[in-house]
Amino acid sequence: MRTSHAFSLVAVLAALSTTTSSAQEKIDRDIQWKIRREAIDNSQLMRTLQVLTDVYGPRLTGSPNLKGASDWVIKETTAWGLKNAHLEPWTFGHPGWLNERMSVHVVSPVKDALVAEALAWTPGTNGPVTAQTVALELPTRPTQAQLSAFLDTERTKVKGRIVLVGTPAMLGVTIDPPAKRREDADVRAQFEGGGSPFGGPQGPAAAPPPDKSVLTANQIAEQVDQFLVSAGAVGRVNDAGRDHGQIRAFNNRTFDIAKAVPTVVMRNEDYGRLWRLMAGGRTVELELNIVNRSYPEGATQYNVIAEIPGADNSAEVVMLGGHLDSWHAATGATDNAIGCATMLEAIRILQAIGVTPRRTIRVALWSGEEQGLLGSQAYVKEHFGTFESPKPEYANFAGYFNIDSGTGRARGMTVFGPPEAAAILRDATRPFADNGFFGATTTTSRRRGGSDHTSFNEVGLPGIGVQQDPIEYQTYTWHTNLDTYERIIEDDARQSAMVIAAAVYHLAMRDEQLPRLPKDRMPALPTP
Repeated sequence: MRTSHAFSLVAVLAALSTTTSSAQEKIDRDIQWKIRREAIDNSQLMRTLQVLTDVYGPRLTGSPNLKGASDWVIKETTAWGLKNAHLEPWTFGHPGWLNERMSVHVVSPVKDALVAEALAWTPGTNGPVTAQTVALELPTRPTQAQLSAFLDTERTKVKGRIVLVGTPAMLGVTIDPPAKRREDADVRAQFEGGGSPFGGPQGPAAAPPPDKSVLTANQIAEQVDQFLVSAGAVGRVNDAGRDHGQIRAFNNRTFDIAKAVPTVVMRNEDYGRLWRLMAGGRTVELELNIVNRSYPEGATQYNVIAEIPGADNSAEVVMLGGHLDSWHAATGATDNAIGCATMLEAIRILQAIGVTPRRTIRVALWSGEEQGLLGSQAYVKEHFGTFESPKPEYANFAGYFNIDSGTGRARGMTVFGPPEAAAILRDATRPFADNGFFGATTTTSRRRGGSDHTSFNEVGLPGIGVQQDPIEYQTYTWHTNLDTYERIIEDDARQSAMVIAAAVYHLAMRDEQLPRLPKDRMPALPTP
């Protein structure tokens, strides 16, 4: 289902005229109408997205691309009339990294170009390198003794070779594709009925205690990297393990290029082919040509901040944002340039229609989200502290809206706090039911994870996660080489920007802040 650019004037008027709000929540229907008109008539959303993706993508944390995108946002928001646009530094502690060029070819026993992506924070090849391949089939769930014994037997085999690590994933053909939209009735029941949140990034559930005798996947990966370096391997190839040519390429977890050999993640279709050729007794040779660069200045990273100053209650702040960094296999459109473009559009709309909010409205675009919510964690620590040890700004915080689940339109919100907080957001957004937006529910989890709103939840502040339709996100575009401008649905993002702008404005104008959990109902911080 794809909504037309031209929203129905009759439908919008009907939604506004039939809005019923509680005695406490007085909805400014005139402002909501102006928000809709500005979003429809003067949208800058796709222009913003295009610059963030085509010009500055990918935007890996620490890379010059991310710094360029951040500087552009400062200039752009200042041109819109926002105030106090600036970069706030935080310590990443690792050099930046960028893949400039890469090619992988099989040169024997056949000749063909292969599809792969470089693993971040690994070295380049210093020119084309040709070498035979060798397969490294790792033991399953090994102990330290088992892994050490296995690697000792393989040491002489990998010297001077390009090593394919792990058997190829056997992926079945997808017969029934996953749904891209949720039925309105299901969404309405969850958000108007106060049920559990759906979709979008949520804090992970507590895992059962691990078997300490068995090495974790991270421990195995780090030891295999060290083994390949010490044994003199020329390069490493990992199986992407996904269908239809998808590649998710993450990083060498040490962030130290000296602790890894040149490494690529290859699409499953090519990786499987090479493995089968070797299994059939054929000698396989690959040519790698990888140009990677490190940037020491990337050890300091930045969050992007800009705002509409408040009037009579300017010390209090309502925030909205998303993470500007991305992975490097594509241009980071659905994760999360479209989220940033949506939040920038929401605050641009409010600035363009000339609102005078009582509270300051502040947009924040985070870096380091993909490495563990690092940018938002640093910001929250610096400005707010925690529920247990608050800083002065803690009392002045009135809510943070976050969007980070791809191109799908906003369908509801999940706020950390009591039921009263969800009721306020439900009233404020009720006129947008014609857009398929059906209210809010609550969470009391202080477990960090998923996306940046949980950095606020963790310290007891009202982080608000915007829940979206799951358009190809977890199935195809999340962190993959398919995450490009072409995967964006403009109408969905416009509708999201409208409802977020209206909700932000409402919280900025209320007499009271969004209710928080009182001390006797505040859950304890979860154990690590």
